[in-house]
Amino acid sequence: MTIGFEGEAGGGDLRARVLDAASRIIASGGIAALTTRAVASAASVQAPTLYRLFGDKRGLLNAVAEHGQAAFIAGKAALPPHSDPVQNLANAWDSYVAFGLAHPAVFAIMNEVGAPASGSPAMLAGIAILRERVERIARAGRLRMPVERAVALIHAAGVGAVTTLLALPEDERDPQLSPTTRDAVLASIVTSLPTQDHADLASLAVGLRAHLDTAKGLTPGERLLLCELLDRLA
Repeated sequence: MTIGFEGEAGGGDLRARVLDAASRIIASGGIAALTTRAVASAASVQAPTLYRLFGDKRGLLNAVAEHGQAAFIAGKAALPPHSDPVQNLANAWDSYVAFGLAHPAVFAIMNEVGAPASGSPAMLAGIAILRERVERIARAGRLRMPVERAVALIHAAGVGAVTTLLALPEDERDPQLSPTTRDAVLASIVTSLPTQDHADLASLAVGLRAHLDTAKGLTPGERLLLCELLDRLA
């Protein structure tokens, strides 16, 4: 066994112990209960250890969120995609809402209003998975708007749905709120069937834009110009 700072076990074990202690504190008392003194006491370490590992309170909060979300992200990435890209996105929505309701403290850290944007690998991986699911819909010719706008809309609606439900006692939560919100969002961003004609120019432009990364025979300048034109049409 290696020996780390203050005679503690190796750095990985120490970090995990601190994160477990911080997670318990937040779960029982919320973000406001997370203080350097409380975490240091619960993890049996000195305050300088926390600063060495995480830098500041925001760094510790981000690490707790990443720690709590890591298994969820790994599970999402490991699941084979549904053959229908729209159903694939609907399944992702349901799993995100379920995670938020089951882990309210982690959800609160990830979506703290006014806090600096989280740069945790877990958060970035989650957005990347969402974007990939939306891009699959675009490549199928079924997306009504640019990919980034659709990603932002889905994320905003998902966070709003979970926040609204968490504000209520569990026995007073409307079980239809999340699926109704999900269906409304999907209806606003997705066409009912793949585009077969030129009636929906925006969907055609979004679909072609999603395929440009694999297009061959274009110079960088031609690719940039075509991207700009397709974005404008979308």
